[in-house]
Amino acid sequence: MSSPRIRCGVAGVGSLGQHHARIYASLPTAELVGIFEMNDARAAEICARHNCRRFATIEELGEACDAVSVVVPTDRHAQVALPLLAQGCHLLIEKPLCASLADAEQVLAAAQKHEAIVQVGHIEHFNPVMGFLEKEVKSPRFITAERLAPFTPRGTEVGVVLDLMIHDIGIVLELVRSPVARIDSVGVRVLSKTEDIANARIVFANGCVANLSTSRMSLKKVREIRVFQDTGYFSFDFMNQSGHLVRKSGMLEYAAKLMGGAKPTELAVPVEEIPLEKGEPLAFELASFVESVSQAKQPKVGARLGKTALEVAIAITEQIRAGWV
Repeated sequence: MSSPRIRCGVAGVGSLGQHHARIYASLPTAELVGIFEMNDARAAEICARHNCRRFATIEELGEACDAVSVVVPTDRHAQVALPLLAQGCHLLIEKPLCASLADAEQVLAAAQKHEAIVQVGHIEHFNPVMGFLEKEVKSPRFITAERLAPFTPRGTEVGVVLDLMIHDIGIVLELVRSPVARIDSVGVRVLSKTEDIANARIVFANGCVANLSTSRMSLKKVREIRVFQDTGYFSFDFMNQSGHLVRKSGMLEYAAKLMGGAKPTELAVPVEEIPLEKGEPLAFELASFVESVSQAKQPKVGARLGKTALEVAIAITEQIRAGWV
């Protein structure tokens, strides 16, 4: 006998939340029960599209659902999550977990009290690129990540560190798996009241260094990472789900040929393209969340990583703003 479908809802069906609703409606293991949305026209559009119900309150949505995606602005995460947790709902809270550590502590305490799963929406952890890196990266020594995006008013309730850089913070925390020893960061305000461009150099206790650069003032979108370890280095594009690696053994052989008199034009640099099975990371993320709820197991990106990423992001933000005084 197949397991009953998990009753799912979405709180906030804006530019990202609409895709949560779309995917829940299409998952064979889930049933999209309904949504909570303040905008009347948007709510009517989504309900008509997916034949679901609009709930008048967060509490009513929670009462009808087993699991809910919280896809409202970051500074409202705790306000929306707490009544849902009180209803016993399992939650996928879009990144970052909350806008402050105090709010995050409240949410996690409520989750523990009501024995509810909280998954944090660090979507890149479900990107095929991250799946490859998790298998192949053993002992990284240096990581560079660049995440650029054109300006949009959405997300500016927080700075670019909590808006965009936190993706890469979560990635490096998972790959390095060592405590943070030191952070050096700088940021610039351009159009918003918070930092719109930021750079952070994170030194880990095991000696690994990560250099993260983020901007929401770019003319183009970029989501790239390079990871260097003793065996070689990896270069990946999260947006296009493509990448390559250069092995140390191949470079040693290449250098030996050059030293033996070969000309660079006669040789091919030993770059290996990595074949990745592409897919929609959000669909992978929500399917994994529904599976965690169904099987009562810890999610891939749970409260521990979500809270640690938030702590690092807030430390970077505070350091940046202290430099403005």
